[in-house]
Amino acid sequence: MDKVSQQILGFLQTIPKWKVATYKSIADRFKVHPRKVAAVMKYNKHPDIYPCYKVIAASWKISGYSWYDWVSSKIQMLQADWIWINGGIIESKYMI
Repeated sequence: MDKVSQQILGFLQTIPKWKVATYKSIADRFKVHPRKVAAVMKYNKHPDIYPCYKVIAASWKISGYSWYDWVSSKIQMLQADWIWINGGIIESKYMI
């Protein structure tokens, strides 16, 4: 795993329980393309350590998630972190 991928995973651990980040905001932070961030999320072998479910689309919509039961599990995990979804969209107050 390259250095930027490790830094992105490390960043996931700093996102507070009640917050989320977008692929774009993480990409901007690490000066990479959002697809790089998506690839890091996709190949995250330890989602229990690196909470990739906290990364959402720039439109603030809940989108694909490849761990467990796709989008429904992502919604459940976000709700367990006190993040409420309205019509498939997360409110801006939850963004870091």
